[in-house]
Amino acid sequence: MPATQPPSPPGTDRRTFLRYTAGVAAVLPLAALAGCGGTNRDPNLIRIAFQQFGSGTIKEWWITTAAQEFSAENPDLVVELVPIVASENDYFTKNELLMSSPRTSPDLVYEDSFILLSDVGAGYLQPITDLVEGFENWDDIADASKEAVTGEDGEVYGVPITTDTRALWFHKEVFAEAGLPEDWQPTSWEEILEAARTIRDSGSEATPFFMFAGTPQGEKASMQGFEMLLYGTGDGTGLYDKDTEKWILGSPGFVDTLTFLRTIFDEELTLSLSQHLDPNIGESIYTSLLPDKKLGILIDGSWISQNWTETGTRPWPEWPDQIGLADMPTQDGGGTGTVTLAGGWGLSIPQHVTDRDVAFEFLKKLVSTETLVDYAIRDNHITVRADVAESEEYRTYSPAVEYFTNLLETAYYRPALPSYPEVSSAIQEAMEAVMTGTSPEDAAAEYDRTVTEIVGAENVQEANA
Repeated sequence: MPATQPPSPPGTDRRTFLRYTAGVAAVLPLAALAGCGGTNRDPNLIRIAFQQFGSGTIKEWWITTAAQEFSAENPDLVVELVPIVASENDYFTKNELLMSSPRTSPDLVYEDSFILLSDVGAGYLQPITDLVEGFENWDDIADASKEAVTGEDGEVYGVPITTDTRALWFHKEVFAEAGLPEDWQPTSWEEILEAARTIRDSGSEATPFFMFAGTPQGEKASMQGFEMLLYGTGDGTGLYDKDTEKWILGSPGFVDTLTFLRTIFDEELTLSLSQHLDPNIGESIYTSLLPDKKLGILIDGSWISQNWTETGTRPWPEWPDQIGLADMPTQDGGGTGTVTLAGGWGLSIPQHVTDRDVAFEFLKKLVSTETLVDYAIRDNHITVRADVAESEEYRTYSPAVEYFTNLLETAYYRPALPSYPEVSSAIQEAMEAVMTGTSPEDAAAEYDRTVTEIVGAENVQEANA
């Protein structure tokens, strides 16, 4: 099977290196793996699939580092990396295609918590409750993260590794030129809009505001766009009622959120429609628009400054002085006053694993305390582990890590249910409908109809019911 190997680490020859990594250029995994033999898999081969963002190599480095140690301890075992270079939605699809066949299935997969229970429902993943019971760092994992990987059957289907929170990033120089304060902290949606209008009217070359929206943006649109607004609209106006175990329809907050989205387009406070519908717009924002002072305000996640490190895609050592952070306010400043959404990724074992015990042994190597400290620093993410959070290296690796870690205390989490990915797609469709001219009320009504079809009429309720 053709492959392009990265440079061998110091002190290793080619033969040794290939014991812990191979196939790292598998850009089209299903096609690439088609030539790897029949269903009788090599019992000494451990295959791990993960998402690679463009030319990024952070996850490859993390897995390769752990694989080197694992191979030294288990010289008969070979670790094969299967990076899936794809957008978020395409990654989920390609990963599921791999897991669907014993011939192509990885032994470990990197799973977003939002898609995990859907993959469980589809039969792609197997429970690992018995394996985590003996895992020494299981108690270090935050309870909310454990809940996100626990199925409706009470079984555990993954080991959480990372989490994240979201806030408002703003360019201080754009603000200064528009006469806005450097210590900006809006207390309502209207104050966000007012700041955006001020930037627009100042003659600045910067686009005032951006939030991810529309189907090409996938879960980014739902989570760090729509839900960052929706969950600030008041009690009983989220997506799902845990007490009644029903999805919420007819939510005034849903319409208000879509109205906010409509406003930023109607008032020319954001990028063009075509830019919003570009699946790669995030890369443009991180590597040019924000660093080059072409964007004023961005709703986004805790991890994005990884792009600006010395080894990032756009080194920007000045960012801590030029970028400000502000909590996302609730709609009118009521309730808790601010809102954030938290998610996360972890490792799971597919149904068609070659040897689940061996796979879990390698998983433990991937999530050792030392390895995860280094991974968090390089990947610029928030840890779910108390032992990692206690590390001085972790606590000081970024000017923003303490801020975003503290946001976890009041974070909302997406409904950890198998039907959530389909509901999320319906949210993205509602956003796109509004972006292209449909009224917020009509788009919300269509969302209600779609969700009812997805989950069944017996599993929905009117808002505040």
